[in-house]
Amino acid sequence: MPLDDGSSEGGGAGRSPSRNVLGERLESCSFKPMTGFFRDGCCNTGPPIGAPIRSASSPPEGFLEYSKSRGNDLSTPVPDYGFPGLKPGDRWCLCAPRWQEALDAGLAPRVVLRATHEGALAYCSLADLKRYAVDLS
Repeated sequence: MPLDDGSSEGGGAGRSPSRNVLGERLESCSFKPMTGFFRDGCCNTGPPIGAPIRSASSPPEGFLEYSKSRGNDLSTPVPDYGFPGLKPGDRWCLCAPRWQEALDAGLAPRVVLRATHEGALAYCSLADLKRYAVDLS
């Protein structure tokens, strides 16, 4: 759902609302589990983060194991951060370089373009993202 108040999900703190790869207002990604670097349910990025973030859905078989082998364990719960660990079917935010790496390995998860931060385009082509989109009609 689009974010239209100035909350942290849409930019917040006086910032302009974040935009997605389609040039529209960034939509929320997931609240169960709570995702995003800022744990705001949105795939926002900002100065403290070196890589833009994308929203993904329903990883292909083997993706979670692949990600863990590359140093990004998304399946193990981390209670100190309120992270239950992901399972197939969950939506979450994933850094764009990691998504591109998974694409190159044939394991890219599907993406929700309307919840994918425009900064992902610095690492991934819009054509590739569209091929894996779950929200294009």
